[in-house]
Amino acid sequence: MDWIDVKDSNDIENLFDKFGGFHDSCLKVLHMWTESYVDENLSVFMSPELDTNVRILFHRQYRDPSEIELLFKGVTQFHIVPSPINYDSIIDEAKLILHKGLFYWSDYYDSDPEDYTLGSYSWISAKSLKWRDASSWMGKQNRYGVINGD
Repeated sequence: MDWIDVKDSNDIENLFDKFGGFHDSCLKVLHMWTESYVDENLSVFMSPELDTNVRILFHRQYRDPSEIELLFKGVTQFHIVPSPINYDSIIDEAKLILHKGLFYWSDYYDSDPEDYTLGSYSWISAKSLKWRDASSWMGKQNRYGVINGD
């Protein structure tokens, strides 16, 4: 499973065409990490860069692909809103744009990055974005996969 870089609006359009604008999809797994750590000598190491990264697996009710994984690196902001009780978590149509040098993904198509707050929909902004077809991971099991050198 090779990663595909998203660099500009053409790449965004290609991703949305390939995954149907996230229509009838759902967020299956979200994994967040930083480059900070404490070693065996209890020394703390921290990156001076934006070091928060997020990987998100999405399933959808269509094939080719039926599941994709997004990799956001250099996350600047992140807000997730779980579905309330007795409410489905199906995404009708998402939004992904490149705005002022950052990639913004939102599960609400009519969202605007200038208005992103701790509101009623999920969104993320990051310096870089990659994606890959993860259709072989379909099903109930949670999967995190290998990043392949990243």
